[in-house]
Amino acid sequence: MSSSRPRTIPIVPVEEADEVGLYEIRRKIYPRAVSGIFARWRVFFVVATQLVFYGAPWLMWNSRQAVLFDLGERKFYILGLVFWPQDVVYLSVLLILSALSLFLFTAIAGRVWCGFACPQTVYTEIFLWIERKIEGDRLARIRLDAESVNAKKLAKKGLKHAAWIGLSLWTGITFVGYFTPIRELLLAIPGRLGAWEIFWALFYGFATYGNAGWMREQVCKYMCPYARFQSVMFDKDTLIIAYDEARGEPRGARSRKADPRAAGLGDCINCSICVQVCPTGIDIRQGLQYECIGCAACVDGCDQVMDKMGYPRGLIRYASQNSLAHAWSRSTMWRRVLRPRTLLYAALLMAIALAAGISLALKNPLKVDVIRDRGVLAREARPGVVENVYRAQIMNTSETPQSFRLRVEGLPGIVVAGIEQPIDVGPAATRLVPFRIEAPMEAGAPGSHRIELIVESSGATPLQRRERSTFILPRP
Repeated sequence: MSSSRPRTIPIVPVEEADEVGLYEIRRKIYPRAVSGIFARWRVFFVVATQLVFYGAPWLMWNSRQAVLFDLGERKFYILGLVFWPQDVVYLSVLLILSALSLFLFTAIAGRVWCGFACPQTVYTEIFLWIERKIEGDRLARIRLDAESVNAKKLAKKGLKHAAWIGLSLWTGITFVGYFTPIRELLLAIPGRLGAWEIFWALFYGFATYGNAGWMREQVCKYMCPYARFQSVMFDKDTLIIAYDEARGEPRGARSRKADPRAAGLGDCINCSICVQVCPTGIDIRQGLQYECIGCAACVDGCDQVMDKMGYPRGLIRYASQNSLAHAWSRSTMWRRVLRPRTLLYAALLMAIALAAGISLALKNPLKVDVIRDRGVLAREARPGVVENVYRAQIMNTSETPQSFRLRVEGLPGIVVAGIEQPIDVGPAATRLVPFRIEAPMEAGAPGSHRIELIVESSGATPLQRRERSTFILPRP
């Protein structure tokens, strides 16, 4: 039997061990300003979305704020529509429409929502515009950050952050203005703001300042879940921001007068403009990456360079994987956009939107809930007449006062009693009405009988609601 010697495990000194980082150290990105058709589209969406966001709370409708989500009164006002908790189905429809729209846009053109209309992109564009106006474009900002602390640097940084904070606070106040009437909110700012208004204005303002001013691409790359599951909605016919490798490679610098084919070069001059203008700092020439938000800034930048070099545009462009692989023409690529997947999404989206629109157009502003008072038994009101006690909650969801009358059907001689009619209900208000229903003893057999209460308006606009209940005839 051979003897075994203990195994010796070498010990590696700490200073010689490889250091493994769990997190990537952030490299600050200095996006370069760019002009072009897609830059103009981004400006359009920035202006359009912010006109809606900042302007909607100031619009008036029927002497009240046009868009107001009154959580205290549990009423949502959107132009001429008033939504109550019973209308939660419309919220479900809105979420379904949003999801289908996202599926459709992503299947057609990738992350086009992220690149042009996402709030993170929009506010990052606004904050970058402020930064460029105060600190200058890319090279000027890089030089400023590399300088030692001095009065000029402190002044520029202070002015920039003051502008960011001012815009963020106004954004937070506007956000709260959708839940508290914004005119009342501004009048209460000197010292009468409630705790919740202060909290949400500061919270939303801080989120805007942090996300658009400091975190920027980190939100898109690490916090947004869409970046992680976007590939599920892509296929090889989805339009993405793509670099035409067959045309661009091999890349290399050259003079404007040089013939790239004679030098064995592609159209890419390796200027890195596409990287410099990218808000997430990626190199699109390395292929499709989840960090790409589809803003097409690299397309505009590359087209400018191609114009200067005298080369055709489109080295970087919206293209599908199939169109690049098979060298399809532009018309062939666009025909593939109308494929079964996108047609199905579009059909579902239109069908649900049409159904929701019809439902809203035919929406009855009268809602009634009838409850028989179970604490009071059926009783004989007077000889030969039986009465049951009820309560009706009448909701007038319109913005005009209404007068209603109650009547009942279901048994011979049955009538509504114990209530003054008509019943007046104010605009967007509810009224709880106790009343009695009387019927002759001989109107039916002893037991429970199905009846129907009819509530109808007596005004110029006919409104009617029929609600079922039960009427009990006691045994003699």
